[in-house]
Amino acid sequence: MATVRYLTGITTTGTPHLGNYVGAIRPAVEASRRAGTENFYFLADYHALIKCDEPQRIQRSTLEIAACWLAAGLDPDQVFFYRQSDIPEIPELTWLLTCVTGKGLLNRAHAYKAQVDKNTAGGIDVDTDVTAGLFMYPVLMAADILMFKAHKVPVGRDQAQHLEMARDIAASFNHLYGDHLVLPEAQIDESVALLPGLDGRKMSKSYDNVIGLFAPREQVRKAIFAMLTDSRAPGEPKEVEGSSLFQVYQAFASEDETRKLRQAYADGIAWSDAKQLLFERIDREIAPLRERYEHLVNHPQELEQILQAGAAKARVRATPLMKELREAVGLRNLASVAAVAKKDKAKGTLPSFKQYREADGRFYFKFVDAQGKLLLQSAGFDSPKEAGQCIAHLKQSPDAAKAQEITLAAGVSTEEVNAALRALSVG
Repeated sequence: MATVRYLTGITTTGTPHLGNYVGAIRPAVEASRRAGTENFYFLADYHALIKCDEPQRIQRSTLEIAACWLAAGLDPDQVFFYRQSDIPEIPELTWLLTCVTGKGLLNRAHAYKAQVDKNTAGGIDVDTDVTAGLFMYPVLMAADILMFKAHKVPVGRDQAQHLEMARDIAASFNHLYGDHLVLPEAQIDESVALLPGLDGRKMSKSYDNVIGLFAPREQVRKAIFAMLTDSRAPGEPKEVEGSSLFQVYQAFASEDETRKLRQAYADGIAWSDAKQLLFERIDREIAPLRERYEHLVNHPQELEQILQAGAAKARVRATPLMKELREAVGLRNLASVAAVAKKDKAKGTLPSFKQYREADGRFYFKFVDAQGKLLLQSAGFDSPKEAGQCIAHLKQSPDAAKAQEITLAAGVSTEEVNAALRALSVG
């Protein structure tokens, strides 16, 4: 059975909270131990620059997030764990992908459209606060994924569009230069736990309603006791439906523990007692991890060594692929020109089809002889699949009826089709 490669990125702009732990960190660490898989986890500090212009915050966030993942049980010896900015092949690949990505595709990106819509609603210039980084975000994300030939990328439904764009970008590159890149698939887990925060809304730094994952114990306890509850007094039965406190407890507790708290609600447990139970249950899971976290945060040089080792391990994969892609696009050692020409002459260079995408967003192909002379140029197609089908028909040396069909589909003359067929038969 072939190995399946998974890839997950974590943007370094904040400090992980309990919601991050339950919804992303804990399940990802568990998934990293699956048999038959390779798992890539990276700190997306290039992406952080799009959202944050505070250097100290990005550095501190990188430190805390890396420490959180390792403290939660991620084994750097069993996975690829690296910092995005330590892989120079990623920005290089980003540029190669930029050169095959249509502006029309990027115009449809959710983050860019959201900013444009906000500016339009505010009656200001549509490009206000739109940086090239924001606009090009999907291309950088595609490079992150395609660099390591990831098969599966776990994402929330709001990120699914970026995976589709990565597939489109990879397909455009492959159509131009050959099948070098793997088209990834989004893995959307509808059951991902979304913890409510202190005010009942989704736990999020945007709402300032979070409980820090490795905040001091007393700070965690204080935050839990500040969670909103209703006015039902001790002894009055309480509803578990809609209770933020119960939902958070359920995310950490076993089925038996959850059943007991459900019964306690029905029996009228006091809110203060329920909050104390929640604090103790969370502390029981997090406390053993806190020692490792604090050690790493207080010994950043140790963390840096782990990340550098992870980068070296990742570059063993990245460097050969980048060499292959540079060769594919023509960024080659000039000393090899004569050798390549000699090799081609020895085996007999054949006419070839070249498929590509133009700035208008449509797909084209051309047919050139061994010297690069244009024999046939197609009209535009709406999809690469249609262009590919036309090429396939040509390669099959069609009869007169099929040649007429190709003539109409490709927007070329019968003479051009016949010339292409003659060149193919000679080849």
